[in-house]
Amino acid sequence: MPPIISVEKLSKTYASGFQALKSIDLAIERGEIFALLGPNGAGKTTLIGIICGIVNPSAGRVTVDGHDILRDYRATRSLIGLVPQELANDPFSTPWQTVNFSRGLFGKPPNKPYLEKVLRQLSLWEKKDNAMRTLSGGMKRRLMIAKALSHEPRVLFLDEPTAGVDVELRKDMWAMVRALRDSGVTIILTTHYIEEAEEMADRIGVINKGELILVENKTALMRKLGRKQLTIELREPIAAVPPELAAHRLELAGRGHQLVYTYDTQSEHTGITNLIDDLQRVGLRFRDLHTEESSLEDIFVDLVSDKPGTHKPGTDEP
Repeated sequence: MPPIISVEKLSKTYASGFQALKSIDLAIERGEIFALLGPNGAGKTTLIGIICGIVNPSAGRVTVDGHDILRDYRATRSLIGLVPQELANDPFSTPWQTVNFSRGLFGKPPNKPYLEKVLRQLSLWEKKDNAMRTLSGGMKRRLMIAKALSHEPRVLFLDEPTAGVDVELRKDMWAMVRALRDSGVTIILTTHYIEEAEEMADRIGVINKGELILVENKTALMRKLGRKQLTIELREPIAAVPPELAAHRLELAGRGHQLVYTYDTQSEHTGITNLIDDLQRVGLRFRDLHTEESSLEDIFVDLVSDKPGTHKPGTDEP
């Protein structure tokens, strides 16, 4: 089955000469949750804006469910729901008026049961007749999602959807997004909450300085680029790592009470057995061992870092 969104050689250069996107190739599969990560100014919002028909591309081609975004603008726009970062609502309208008006903009006939279901899913039904100005920030954020869903899109873009939303409500929204995915809606998510991507995404793309540097299945990404650290709690502190252990590249921590060993989770041999043998050989006794696996946040920081020795574009096949 072809992808629901296909991006080919997409570039965007603004009148100032700033190149926001540099020959982006990306395919979004049907019914997946795709998380797009990147630092501020990386090109996330520009990419979303082009796909949604808000920003004009400088070069390249984008199709949504087989429709070209430039030639078939009406068809592609009706397939997409967008929840932008900015809150934009009429302070004197009500949630019920808002979702009905938004649905009508796309030429959809009234559908009270569907809109009621959306508002109930987002815990807004009890506030459906309240003036917008009386709603909390979290409620206004949820109403933006309800507006984006009002015309029953097949693709939903969530640009920082839980910004300013408390932790408990954020988890409720995660559950709602999963339910949408299960119903067949494709979700594209940008977020500054790395745990949000780690919790929800099926695949992850990382964009930096206008270039898509990696696209990977989340599980495969964690497995491929993840690291594990073994922390050895010593019985007695030491001032320096013994030279006999230099081959293990240990780090001294905890004021000399800990040795930290970093190893590749995918390596055939972790080297831990040899390390333990060498510790005993040099007379270092330890009281405890514990491991810690790198998170998606650790991987993301490495990917967009300019520090020597970190991941660079092209060093891993997406």
